[in-house]
Amino acid sequence: MKKLIIFGLTDAAELALYYFSNDSDYQVEAFAVDPAYMPADKRFKGFPVVGFDEVPRIYPPDCYVFFVALGYSRLNQIRKEKYLAVKALGYEMVSYISSRASVLTEDIGDNCFILEDNTIQPFVRIGNNVTMWSGNHVGHHSCIEDHCFLASHVVVSGRVTIRESCFVGVNATLRDHVTIGANCIIGAGTLILEDAAAEGVYVGQGTERSRVPSTRVRNI
Repeated sequence: MKKLIIFGLTDAAELALYYFSNDSDYQVEAFAVDPAYMPADKRFKGFPVVGFDEVPRIYPPDCYVFFVALGYSRLNQIRKEKYLAVKALGYEMVSYISSRASVLTEDIGDNCFILEDNTIQPFVRIGNNVTMWSGNHVGHHSCIEDHCFLASHVVVSGRVTIRESCFVGVNATLRDHVTIGANCIIGAGTLILEDAAAEGVYVGQGTERSRVPSTRVRNI
């Protein structure tokens, strides 16, 4: 069983601790964080916390593996920067792929976080440092490039390409054969029927409040 260091102290790190501890062959040993964010007691969820600058000395790369547990802040750039910093230190980066996901491809990069109920069809390619929250569908021959974040219940149809560092919100739908340019934000509930140029922001329409108050609705 390989010994694992997790970077981060956010909710994402707590979730990574849960998933790796309960559904993987890795043993969590400690957490790492930038020194400015070091907790006073140097502990997190019962585990030691070390400054990132001290990690190679205390937990050397030849004995430990690493996972960066960060969200999509600054359109995935913070997670990307820390991923590259850990790689530069010589650590093996590991992925978590839920045993409750239907994964029919082996072409998945490192430092990926793929949660339960994802369906990933044959011939899909997933890059490095990709987060896929629960319940997404990724159709055949699609490609999700490095540093992307897919929230829950996204539908990616067949032969879709999502370029680097995109965010795709809950319940978004991407038609087959479209390409999403790098650094796009695809908002919750969005329907994409054609290619999306790089750095685009696509926002779905929210439901408006009815003029009728709930106290006047008779059938509920």
